[in-house]
Amino acid sequence: MAELSSLAELGTVAGKLADAQPDAPVHVQKLDKQGRAYATGKRKDAIARVWVKPGSGKIIVNNKEYEAYFARPVLQMVLRQPIVATNRDGQFDIIATVKGGGLSGQAGAVRHGISKALTYYEPALRGVLKKGGFLTRDSRVVERKKYGRAKARRSFQFSKR
Repeated sequence: MAELSSLAELGTVAGKLADAQPDAPVHVQKLDKQGRAYATGKRKDAIARVWVKPGSGKIIVNNKEYEAYFARPVLQMVLRQPIVATNRDGQFDIIATVKGGGLSGQAGAVRHGISKALTYYEPALRGVLKKGGFLTRDSRVVERKKYGRAKARRSFQFSKR
């Protein structure tokens, strides 16, 4: 770089450097050969593989209708949150395979996977899903049991005698 002779030149060089900001990342559509978007969702110990394609709005989890797999209405609502938030109800067929964890963790994993797959299929939806918190992987997991403890933090009962 050339030497500067005055403070005024320093101001112009700093202005040019400030203008040269990197552009925001451009998100592009990611589809496989069948025209589907694929994403992996995780929650607790559950891992969900999710495929999204245009269709009539069918949601299949482990080869069952999602109402049959997740019998509790709360879990069904959790699963449908990203679809309802983006106003895409009845526009996409969703196929998911999920394993590990319990039903609550599996519902959260499928929700995370649906959100990611929707952003891969339609990148314009990213802002809505990010604002709703659907793209963030909930990293809370069960704390491990420690040596010399009854559970993760619980001590054995103390006795003086």
